[in-house]
Amino acid sequence: MEDDVLIQISNRIKERRREKNITVQELASRANVSKGLISQIENSRTIPSLIVLIDIVRALEIDLNIFFKDIQSGHQEFPLIIRRKEEYDYFEKEHAGGFHYHRIFTQSIKKSTVDIVILELEPNASRPQVKTEAYEYKYILSGRVEYHFDKSIYRLNQGDSMLFDGRLSHTPKNPGTEKAIMLVIYFFENPD
Repeated sequence: MEDDVLIQISNRIKERRREKNITVQELASRANVSKGLISQIENSRTIPSLIVLIDIVRALEIDLNIFFKDIQSGHQEFPLIIRRKEEYDYFEKEHAGGFHYHRIFTQSIKKSTVDIVILELEPNASRPQVKTEAYEYKYILSGRVEYHFDKSIYRLNQGDSMLFDGRLSHTPKNPGTEKAIMLVIYFFENPD
């Protein structure tokens, strides 16, 4: 099972359990598995067998078709994904007090070389739209940024993030009066 699919399933189990106000122990009892196994599954530490996964989904009282709807394999193409700060998935790992994890993105992107940079955009900075031979991830550290893609404009604020195929024509603009700073990660595909 691919890592991104595993994480989607893990997140969905945790989300549905919380929506139904069921504790980890209650879910474990309903599915006839250990509390530790549920915890490991929810934290993407283990892959459940198909039978166990079906038992857990049924214990959550969710139709299997509904549970698996929209779970996607990383092999599907995506043009652009935006995540707002409030949409990040908060999770905890067992035996880790004071650690606050926020999963921003999980997306398979073939074999890649990673280039990580900080981009500072002055107010009114400009350039023509460009294309890069990379997938690009942007996380707004401070300020506001408008990303222009052909005829579409996406406004991002501090804490928002975006992942897109850099082969789409694009350029960022700073509409504010202060410098905007963003973390940029380029994923360059390596030929096989």
